[in-house]
Amino acid sequence: MAGEAVERGGRGEEQGLLFDYTARLLLVAGFLELILYRLVSRLGMHLSKVAQKYESVRITLKALSSIGFALLNFVSLLVFLALFLVLFNKVRGVGKGRYDALLVPSTSLLVLVTIAYLLFPPTMLGSVVYNLIFLVVLGTLVAEYVMTHQPWAQRGLIVCYLLGVAGWLYYQTISTVYGLLKLAAVPPLAHEVNRAGEALMVLASILVFWAYGATPLWTKNKRQRRRAATFALVGGGAFVGLLFLDYFLALYDQAVAESVRKAGEGIGWIFQMGMGYTFYLPFAFYVAGLLCWAYTVVKLITIGRMAGLGLGLMFIAGYALQLSHLSLMVVLGVLLLNLDRRRLLAPAGAPAEESLLAGPAGTLAGEQT
Repeated sequence: MAGEAVERGGRGEEQGLLFDYTARLLLVAGFLELILYRLVSRLGMHLSKVAQKYESVRITLKALSSIGFALLNFVSLLVFLALFLVLFNKVRGVGKGRYDALLVPSTSLLVLVTIAYLLFPPTMLGSVVYNLIFLVVLGTLVAEYVMTHQPWAQRGLIVCYLLGVAGWLYYQTISTVYGLLKLAAVPPLAHEVNRAGEALMVLASILVFWAYGATPLWTKNKRQRRRAATFALVGGGAFVGLLFLDYFLALYDQAVAESVRKAGEGIGWIFQMGMGYTFYLPFAFYVAGLLCWAYTVVKLITIGRMAGLGLGLMFIAGYALQLSHLSLMVVLGVLLLNLDRRRLLAPAGAPAEESLLAGPAGTLAGEQT
């Protein structure tokens, strides 16, 4: 019975069915928005010459981009609804944490500022203020996570993720401050910190597997042992193959190697515009992070852990949080990680309190300048 209580603790009953379904729908819609809007729309710009030559390609890309834009607004509504439900339940005392005295007002302020900026586009000073508020909220969530999670793998993951996001925030904020002061000089360490933040984000996507998805090869569960061995072989083979792909292609044919390099540059440009990754690291590390993240998220969602939804939202948001709903998605993702931990520690037999239904907040996604 105790084991069953612990397993139920990782699910979403505490926050209510509305929140549980909203979070799951948000993960699916957010992933589709990433593919159809942030990536496909950039792919259309990259293939503009092909689209002009073939009408079917142009129509297909335009249709997919239109669907992606509609998903952008839908995802924004879901993010606002999910955050409203979490804050409402925290005020009611459901899933209350030790940092809620700071977390609830700061998160509420972040949501209100986001709504205000959607109605009235912010100036450069407003963007700096928004980034500072977001950093306070994220820092509070990470502090709560570190205090409530004992495994060093999980602590290392969340600290690495925070430093990665902070790298982007520093680059964006210092560049905006220099623009506000009308300084033509290059901000100190702006590009270096931005690249370091990207490397830390890639590292965090790999640490996700160590913190949440790793299964010992000596486990007694044969199915888990087989899955772990299969993933290790496939992932390790893909990593080594991609790491030395350029070298082997150059030995085989220089023309083929050059074509692959140009294709890689095109892929890097698309992901840089859509998610902020410049792909300055070897491509194998990005693929390793993607495989580790995808395996872990699917595994956690399969067993009903809210941490799977949280990790999914955190990395779907990407590295460059250029849209306001992406920043809120990161906040919601870390919130889900914290809520997942508290549910796992819930005593056996404790009834889950059902949250009240709440209406969706009508708003659209806006871009941070």
